[in-house]
Amino acid sequence: MSTIKVTNLTFAYDGSFDNIFENVSFQIDTDWKLGFTGRNGRGKTTFLNLLLGRYEYSGTISAQVQFEYFPYPIENKERITAEIIQEMIPDYMHWELLREFSFLQMDEEVLERPFATLSNGEQTKVLLAALFLKENSFLLIDEPTNHLDMGARKLVSDYLQTKSGFILVSHDRAFLDNCVDHILSINKTNIEIQKGNFSTWWENKERQDNYELAENERLKKDIRRLSESAKRTSNWSHEVEKTKNGTRNSGSKVDKGYVGHKAAKMMKRAKSLEQRQHAAIEEKSKLLKNVEQGDTLKIAPLAYHKDRLVELVDVAIFYGDKQVTSGIRFSVSQGERIALSGKNGSGKSSILKLICGEDVRYTGTFRKGSQLKISYVSQDTSHLQGNLTDYARSNGLDESLFKAILRKLDFSRVQFEKDMAAFSGGQKKKVLIAKSLCERAHLYVWDEPLNFIDVISRMQIEELLLEHAPTILFVEHDSEFCKNIATKVIEL
Repeated sequence: MSTIKVTNLTFAYDGSFDNIFENVSFQIDTDWKLGFTGRNGRGKTTFLNLLLGRYEYSGTISAQVQFEYFPYPIENKERITAEIIQEMIPDYMHWELLREFSFLQMDEEVLERPFATLSNGEQTKVLLAALFLKENSFLLIDEPTNHLDMGARKLVSDYLQTKSGFILVSHDRAFLDNCVDHILSINKTNIEIQKGNFSTWWENKERQDNYELAENERLKKDIRRLSESAKRTSNWSHEVEKTKNGTRNSGSKVDKGYVGHKAAKMMKRAKSLEQRQHAAIEEKSKLLKNVEQGDTLKIAPLAYHKDRLVELVDVAIFYGDKQVTSGIRFSVSQGERIALSGKNGSGKSSILKLICGEDVRYTGTFRKGSQLKISYVSQDTSHLQGNLTDYARSNGLDESLFKAILRKLDFSRVQFEKDMAAFSGGQKKKVLIAKSLCERAHLYVWDEPLNFIDVISRMQIEELLLEHAPTILFVEHDSEFCKNIATKVIEL
């Protein structure tokens, strides 16, 4: 057991005027299982790269362990999997690898296959098994859950629960709760560490946020009251001061000493009130620095003239000559929120594409309402490039509404000037979701919309769907999201 010490870490990218980290200090026990959370674009992957020594920074990072990054970069995925593992760990023991494979329910035969032929889940498991064989290493695991189905997520989470000595970046609440014992969070103004899982951290954060919001309201009232009182007392002081040169009703001279003393006393009281006001303002300025403003999102779905929007009866889906699924039978009615579930490769995305009018080979009966308007969020974000203004115009979106939604999803105004190609994975996904929320549709079809998206934004999207109840058909492997949102689950 040893510690990783971060002292006065400050870092900004070349050409940027804003520091991503500024004088950050904390330490980590190398036996901890750390969940790493924070909103998209806050610098989680950047911090992992700093630990790996990939960027220059000021301050110090000291550790007596080697850092290993997941996913391991593989240049040629056509190579045999066993060769790739040999390159990663030249002196590994074969029996140790097979032991890890057994924990992950992996067959030895995958070692003889080209890495490219392995599914996303198999690739994830192979790389994790290999990396945990490295002695005296601390793993930096960057979003392993993306594109994993629910079964694979549960298996990988159970596997990580048996391990220690890692930082895990994930936005899947159930996944984190199952396998971490500390949370490392990047907040608006600092980085902090708390003992416990994600749910414990979130409860503490909500408690702290609620306290700060209540204290903020109390101080705002105090500042208003003190300000009015100080102003009133100051005005009284000036009025009394004016009487020094006047006369009493009886015609006798005013006692200037008495009046001056009274005016000075009232002015002193006004100054005291102002000082208390400034102290309250200063105290207020310390609050709300890390309160996440998860502003309410809105959507304006269209009502369709019939209750049933889509129907599939005994549909089979084909990839080329290969049939991947058959006997698909379900319908989509207005107001339903349907989760399409199943293992990767079971045809979920193909069904969504079929409903959206793309060219998908199928047999069976497929019916879709005439003049049905559909808003589609694809898994793929690789086409996003250029600026947000041009993107809004080319897609016929209300630019101000589109950008307002992105602001609510924690986009800074600086992001509006950047090329979308430079956005993080989560920010790109938010662009597609914001586009969909701008579109008035009868049916919303979302394919893995939450990949890379931070937890707070996931909660905002949950609240939106529950409040406005659009008709939606979606594929999503975040079990907490599906449990909270789906009115019906279709298992393939």
